[in-house]
Amino acid sequence: MDMLLSAVLGEAITRSINFFISKSSKQQAKDVEGRLMRVLLRAQVIVDEAMRWDITNQAMHKQLEMLRDSMFRGYYMLDSFRCQYKDKEEPKDQILSQYSLFSKPTSAEHFCFPSGTSTDISKELQEVLDSLSSMIIDANELVIFFKSYPRLYHQPYSLHILLSNCLFGRQLEAQLIINFLMRTETHCAEELEIMPIVGPGKVGKSTLVAHVCKDERVCDHFSEILLLHDHGSIDDELATYKDGRLLVIVELIGDLNESAWNSFYFVCKQFLPTGSKIIITSRSENIVRFGTTRALTLKYLPQEAYWYFFKALTFGSMDTKVHPKHVHLAMEIA
Repeated sequence: MDMLLSAVLGEAITRSINFFISKSSKQQAKDVEGRLMRVLLRAQVIVDEAMRWDITNQAMHKQLEMLRDSMFRGYYMLDSFRCQYKDKEEPKDQILSQYSLFSKPTSAEHFCFPSGTSTDISKELQEVLDSLSSMIIDANELVIFFKSYPRLYHQPYSLHILLSNCLFGRQLEAQLIINFLMRTETHCAEELEIMPIVGPGKVGKSTLVAHVCKDERVCDHFSEILLLHDHGSIDDELATYKDGRLLVIVELIGDLNESAWNSFYFVCKQFLPTGSKIIITSRSENIVRFGTTRALTLKYLPQEAYWYFFKALTFGSMDTKVHPKHVHLAMEIA
């Protein structure tokens, strides 16, 4: 009888301890969640404010890019955290019924938290919180310099409009190209300035260049923008242009050997007016050696950035409490 009573008491104590540990871990995760949300709002203010100014300093752009990427990860982790707790709180059949239209329904735990324990979640959220908080402190001086640059446009009231005014996730790359195009020649005027842009298929090379070519500064700086889909004979194309600067965009389908490049460069040097510039896009990194400036390499956007973009377009806001019942389904679609 004593042994039975001891076993029952032992089991009850063990369950009680586990219950309090679980509750404490969950409460800790909730506290971190609240602090992370506040820090994300501060990061959002800095990033949105930066988009209002024509910042040309590359170091500032790099710092803003790091802050933006950390903000993307923070929103992604926060939504994943809330979706995972939604998984645990709702009946399983109710969750699965939401995805009956999809052939491969998955849990939101697949996104960030394979282990799925409250301790692991708290640790992940805390790491994001610490990283983002540190970046915001470092960015305090950065904000002061924003107003030393000309204003681009007023902050729109809608996130939809804000995203339509920029190429999402490529602001730094776009500014680097614009800086190259607007830069006056510091070396021999007879030499052509060439920027190679490389990256895998469908990464957005042509889209990025097209976006830059629509910029008012670029349109005012060049009298004509000539798009070539190959490096073949362009004598007839260039012979008609005598006055003003030309911007030549060459989208290579395949690779470009040394002989073909020398022939193309000779024609461009012979016909292009002074101050003209060339941009070459290709999937092959072999074109890097033809550039006179550092090549721009594009990579696919990370999953966290894509989620930010998808949610902003879907709900018109990054507020994690907007349409809470639909965020879980949105993550599945994304």
